[in-house]
Amino acid sequence: MHQPHDQPADRSAGALPRTGSPKVGPQRDHQDTHPDGHPDSHRAGHQDDRPADTRPAPTAVTRLAATVENLRTELARARADAAGRSLVEMAAGVLVERLRCGPAEAAAQLTALAEQADVPVLEFAAELVNQVAADRISAIAREFVTSSVDRSEEAADRTEEASVRLRAAEAHSLAAGDSESVAHSMLATALRPLGAVAVAIWVAHPDQSLTLEGSAGFGEAEARRWRYVPPGVSTPARRALDERETVVFPSLVHAALPTIGQHEYTGGRIAVPAGTGGRLIGVLEICWPTDLPPRSQSLQRQFEALAELCATTLETWTEPTGPKRTDREFDELQRLTDGVLDPCLILRLAPGNTELPLEFAVRHVNPAFVDFAGRPNSAVAGARLLEAYPLAAEAGGLAEKVEHVFATGEPFRTMDMRLAATVDGIPLLARAQVSISRHGRHVVVIWRLDDGTPRVARLLQHAQRLGRIGGFEENVQTGQIAWNETLFDLHGLPPTARPIALERLPEHAHPDDRPAIGRFLRTLLHHRRPAATAFRLHRPDGVARHIRVVAEPVHDENAALTTVRGAYQDVSAQHWTEVALAATRDQLAHSEQQAAERSRLALQLQHAIMPPARGPLTLHDLQVAVRYRPAEKDHLVGGDWYDTLALPSGEILLCVGDVAGHGIEAATGMVALRNALRGLAATGAGPAQLLTWLNSVTHHLTDNVTATAVCALYHPGTRRLRWARAGHLPPVLLREGRARALPQPGGILLGALDHADYEESHLELRAGDTLVMFTDGLIERRDESVQASLDSLLSLSEKTSLAKDGAPDSLESHLDHLLRYSSADTDDDTCLVGISVDRASSDAPEG
Repeated sequence: MHQPHDQPADRSAGALPRTGSPKVGPQRDHQDTHPDGHPDSHRAGHQDDRPADTRPAPTAVTRLAATVENLRTELARARADAAGRSLVEMAAGVLVERLRCGPAEAAAQLTALAEQADVPVLEFAAELVNQVAADRISAIAREFVTSSVDRSEEAADRTEEASVRLRAAEAHSLAAGDSESVAHSMLATALRPLGAVAVAIWVAHPDQSLTLEGSAGFGEAEARRWRYVPPGVSTPARRALDERETVVFPSLVHAALPTIGQHEYTGGRIAVPAGTGGRLIGVLEICWPTDLPPRSQSLQRQFEALAELCATTLETWTEPTGPKRTDREFDELQRLTDGVLDPCLILRLAPGNTELPLEFAVRHVNPAFVDFAGRPNSAVAGARLLEAYPLAAEAGGLAEKVEHVFATGEPFRTMDMRLAATVDGIPLLARAQVSISRHGRHVVVIWRLDDGTPRVARLLQHAQRLGRIGGFEENVQTGQIAWNETLFDLHGLPPTARPIALERLPEHAHPDDRPAIGRFLRTLLHHRRPAATAFRLHRPDGVARHIRVVAEPVHDENAALTTVRGAYQDVSAQHWTEVALAATRDQLAHSEQQAAERSRLALQLQHAIMPPARGPLTLHDLQVAVRYRPAEKDHLVGGDWYDTLALPSGEILLCVGDVAGHGIEAATGMVALRNALRGLAATGAGPAQLLTWLNSVTHHLTDNVTATAVCALYHPGTRRLRWARAGHLPPVLLREGRARALPQPGGILLGALDHADYEESHLELRAGDTLVMFTDGLIERRDESVQASLDSLLSLSEKTSLAKDGAPDSLESHLDHLLRYSSADTDDDTCLVGISVDRASSDAPEG
């Protein structure tokens, strides 16, 4: 390797190398050496020092061997000279562009710069081309040079020669006019020194077929026979495309895959996907006559660089790029999609995104586009796909399909795909027929919502009519207002009338309600936040109606307010109903006897299902104790419940629950859920399945009841506790004086959905363990979070785990301590179920 020279080089060519570069092989000054150490004069054999009269006469075989060796040497020198000339020509071209001079002057300048740097012209040209190209081959070349610093000179020479081979292959490939020439140049300059005997360049098509675009080392008849590979044929190239990574076959005999030259070359094969910009264009397939060369990271990078070079040349010939071409392609796509009657999106790669996973941006939506989530087209156009539809990132979702189509070019079509969007934190779903196709550097997505969409639209219209709801959208920049028919009728205006702007709304309201409307408009238009208010509307026909209006601002990509949309609802009937109900409540409030009777009935229902706590119950090796603390105020009688039951299967059912609300409704809901769970537990199902069934009971067989619950089954023989939760706080385990909350399996509260699945967790209990299940009345506080209250309960459990004399505390005392020193302040009723594993039982449970 050359060391940096002290004298600075001429900088007239811009950022040019000062120092030497890796030696580039063919033009190094060195002498060939025989194995015995004697130098020769670059000729076959060595010089004989014996007298001429004593030397044996050369035989015909000796002359022939010398001739063959001379020809081989001349051929190698010719190839090296050709590669060197290509590098020098590329470097001269760089100087022509930078110095704005002619080719002759550039060549003279290159020679002068090399002399000033004290390096050979070829070596200086290689370094200049590497610096300007800054591509994968240059990076590999630099890595080879860097990694060879501490190696032997022979290893360094090999790495330098590898970098020259890659650069020579690049020069020949870029100068070639077709893929056949590229294949021959790659084989001759870069792959034959590695022992390869043939190479094939395949082009992938959207229908999963392959075309042999170029080959070298195969017979003409064999190349013609493999010119086209139809879809569905598994070949090494097809495997590389499907797996999207390099596929290695140590022997083609054992691979059992058909491919070009399979009978002529049965040795190793390597198939490398060829792609650029995230797209797979083809495959580079290389074959050896016998075994593959020893695999290494440097060799793999050489193969990947050659494959990328293939992709670049193929893309240059078949798909010319450039701003004008890209704009023309987009204009054609835009005209095409604008004529489609189904919603269409034109996607392109997001700026700066070239690695997996790819991210796409919505460049255009056609006039027929309607967002199934109800958002305006401006909220989708220009946004990134995962910003507009974040749920598309799920496995097998829209984003994954778009990436696959872009990478492979294979179109995708499905008759049923779930589309999802999130608006105000609420997921909105739709089923659609989706078609995805790639057009150059763009991807077109077309979807057609299922046949149920018109029916849903009709149902929405009827719902608006029955609910007396009218929708509107007002453009704050242009003043354009859109009303539906229901809204004209609600205001008592004909459909041909001019809609009323929001700013003129106070003029049509009762004078007493104008301040409320002013606050509504200030929140909506000034603070740009969603707002709602109620007012009395004075219609032109003299009829006064009670109206509720709800609206939200819509912003563009620059956070500027563009539109306000919302709905008016006629709540006159609801208003008079509320007036009547308020009068009824006032009348009932004055009847103390009725209020007392109501509370007494709720208490009776509660006591009927949860009798007063009694002493601990022994079930197998468990001590079970329960506690119930009612609310201090009778009218706050709630729906907290618990249950412990020995099942016919030998397992023990343990559960606590909390029905939302207070009063008779909560108490009756509690009775229904507790009895239902008892009946369901007799089936022998696990806790998760029991909660799934109980959720269906809550949703379908009760009147607007929601509840939380924890359900557990304990097996005495194995001490295994299986449990599941439905939106409830986790049980607390006390073991060896340390308390912790059990990990929370997933599960929503009961009655929220008509169908819900619950996760199940399990725990192996030990002798002396104590487990407490409780409702939120034990820990809930108004001034701190639930997690902070739960941490306080854990600390309290550890403090009460030992009695004053240091002996283990009894289960009943432990529950009493928790109730007595609980810091809850919500005056809610509380249930506790505690279990303790008998310390006298064996530590090795039965199998």
